[in-house]
Amino acid sequence: MLTLTFEDGTVRVGGLSKSDVAASDLPGVTWDDRGLVARAPAHRYGDLRATLDRRGVDYEDRVLPETTLDLAHAYDLRDYQRAALDAWRENGDRGVLELPTGAGKTVIAVAAIAALGVPTLVVAPTVDLVGQWRRELETEFGVSVGQFGGGEQTQEAITVSTYDSAYLRAEDVGGDFGLVVFDEVHHLGGAGYRDVARLLAAPARLGLTATFERPDGAHELLTDLVGPKVYDRSVDDLAGEHLADYEVRRVEVDLTPEERDRYEEAQGTFVDYLKRSNLSFRSGADYQKLVMRSGSDPRAREALLAKQRARRIMMNADAKVERLGRILDRHREDRVIVFTAHTDLVYRLSERYLLPAITSETGAEERRELLERFRDGTYSRVVAANVLDEGVDVPDANVAVILAGSGSEREFTQRLGRILRPKVDGGSAILYELVSSETAEERVADRRR
Repeated sequence: MLTLTFEDGTVRVGGLSKSDVAASDLPGVTWDDRGLVARAPAHRYGDLRATLDRRGVDYEDRVLPETTLDLAHAYDLRDYQRAALDAWRENGDRGVLELPTGAGKTVIAVAAIAALGVPTLVVAPTVDLVGQWRRELETEFGVSVGQFGGGEQTQEAITVSTYDSAYLRAEDVGGDFGLVVFDEVHHLGGAGYRDVARLLAAPARLGLTATFERPDGAHELLTDLVGPKVYDRSVDDLAGEHLADYEVRRVEVDLTPEERDRYEEAQGTFVDYLKRSNLSFRSGADYQKLVMRSGSDPRAREALLAKQRARRIMMNADAKVERLGRILDRHREDRVIVFTAHTDLVYRLSERYLLPAITSETGAEERRELLERFRDGTYSRVVAANVLDEGVDVPDANVAVILAGSGSEREFTQRLGRILRPKVDGGSAILYELVSSETAEERVADRRR
């Protein structure tokens, strides 16, 4: 009889010889010459078990603990949340759900954990999100929840972890959980984080994201590691009934004459190099080529620096700062989040308009305090450089202003999602995009939408 056991991020298949492995064609199973044993990557455990069952092979399964959790939740799932959960279950408890920020992905995950009743690991990208998950799970289920990351290494039947800590612990604890929930699952496409999924045996896998696709195409790998996208809804699908109605207002501003001269000079240097070098900049690959060339080619380095100067000029234009003042005046009674791309502009705006500022330099405790004051109404507005795009529990707001951003659809969707939670008074949300006219920023703004 075969035996399946978890060992160092793999499933050890006892009872097979080297010749058996060659003839068996079992999913993922190869012969380990060092251990003189058959092994499969841990993430192939579910496929391996299903194949053995289908072939009528007798085996003893020692991979996962025989633990059943009696869990219940008080959520009343919305129709689309129920449909998402059903789609995931019908796909064998595997797959990715793509829903906008504020649509209640956590609610669906809680319902999935309760439905399966097996030890569960929840993986999230930041310590802030890990803390948010832990509070939610402890409140809803009334049980102690373990945590890997943020200075803690405690394991319980339900445990939350950062991606970094999960990577470090997966070889040891990969056989302890029957379900793994990957929050912001697109992070799993990163080269290092893929091993988190590979080293866990959990056959049930749930991925959550507002923006599944990655520009580098790495999201395609998630089909093997987590499962395919089984359900999605867009912002427009849910706006009005389940999310706030919203409006996007694009506001074009002019560069000052001095800014225009500096922009044209820098952009001209960059464009001239592109013409000489046969780079089109239609993909991220061309940008990477330019970066690589800049290490040895002075002209490439000059072009790269010129591109960066032109970008800063158009994104941090003086007219944007002035227009922001008018928007803040117009929305004195609203809760406003201002997004920028550069830390120095955050501090400039903070000083000019007395806005609480959050950047990568803001300590975790200070950031939590600022957001709590935003949540309780002490502050009605805040300005941030990228750090509130993802991985932070941001209080409700109804107005967002993008002074500068990338061409990433994911970034735009996440920023829009920060203002889409349903309003108590049924009000709508407004997102302003401030764009420098007759610059490359017009194409950037078009691309992200």
